[in-house]
Formats: sequence, C-alpha cells, structure tokens
Amino acid sequence: MKKYIAECIGTFVLTLLGCGTAAFVGCGEPAGVAATALAFGLAVIAMAYTIGGISGCHINPAITLGVALAGRMSWKDACGYWIGQVIGGILGGACLLLIVKATGHADLTGALGSNAVANAGGNGGAFLVEVIATFLFVLVVLGTTDAKVGAGNLAGLAIGLSLVLIHLVCINLTGTSVNPARSIGPALFAQGQALKDLWVFIVAPLVGGALSACVWCAIAPKEA
Repeated sequence: MKKYIAECIGTFVLTLLGCGTAAFVGCGEPAGVAATALAFGLAVIAMAYTIGGISGCHINPAITLGVALAGRMSWKDACGYWIGQVIGGILGGACLLLIVKATGHADLTGALGSNAVANAGGNGGAFLVEVIATFLFVLVVLGTTDAKVGAGNLAGLAIGLSLVLIHLVCINLTGTSVNPARSIGPALFAQGQALKDLWVFIVAPLVGGALSACVWCAIAPKEA
C-alpha cells in the first residue's frame, strides 16, 4: 500500500507544480515554454529522489504499463499504481483549481494547464505527437532504470532532463501530456474542450508506452 500512496503523492506534486507553472506563468512565449518544461522535469527529479526508493517513482500510467509489459512488475501492482496515479492527478487538478479560485489569479492557459489538440492539427496530429513523445520518454525510463545497464542513482536526473526536452518540443503542439494521469486531473475540472480531447491524452501515451516496452525488450541485454 505504501507504494501506491507514494505514487499518488508523486503524481499530485507533478500535476500541481507542472500544470501550475503553465497556468500561472503561461506557455505563449518562449520563456513560459522553458519555465513549464523545467517545472515538469524538475518535479520528476525531485520526486525520483523522494519516493524512488519506495515505488520507483513512475508517477505516470504509461511508464507503469511499459514496466509491466517489460516484466519488471506484477499486473496487480500495476493496477495499484494506476489507481494511485489517477487519484494523485485528480487531487493535483483540484488543488490547482482551488488556488485559482482562492487567489483570483488569472489562469493563463484558460484550462488549468490541460492538453489540447488544436495546435497539432486535430486529434490525429495530437495522437501521433503523443505516441512518439511517450515512446521516447518511456524508452529512456526503461533504459536508465535497467538493473544491468541502467544509470543507477543518476536515472532520476536523466529521466527528468529527458522530460524537459520533450516538453520543449511538444508544448506548443499538445501542451505535452506523455502522462494520462497528469492530463486527467486538470481536464476534469477545466471541462469543455479539454474534457472532450482527454481521450487522446489517455490512449496515445499508453500506446507509446507499450511500443517502448516492445522495443526495449528487443534490444535489452539478455541474461547470461
């Protein structure tokens, strides 16, 4: 149970700080894009060294799917992780909405940092962007955390920095999800178009995560 609670807390922190930066700093200008990218990446790094020893710090259903498909965890634990992650994302979205309402500060994204498909040319373009981005991200996670050839204690840093890079590329296209739980929380409270587009940011990252597991299993060193 501690692992699932840790995943809930980690996803809450990621959603609140990442989406909060997008909402209060904005993503319309290069400085806002850079700030939001750093916020998501730094949140992952911080949580990796906080809860990594408890749960491995997935804080992302797509990562959990990739890890499970790679045979590194049981499906029972995967289900527990998914529940914790989604609850954490929802709590993060709720907390962000509460801050907006309590402070009266403008939400510069207009949707609590939710993802959108319009700038990617619609559902098809956004789906493609998210599949590719999540594939790359989860592949980094699987490689850096591999027991035989991984990065050891530096894995959290490598994963966080890769997330920064992915955000820099994708923010102006989809807002960058690569994480269904991070997308679910804000969209549930933003409602409107964000909620209509949500399926893309649930399905596409899971497809990307599954593809990365297949590729990593094909190229990973085998046991002697």
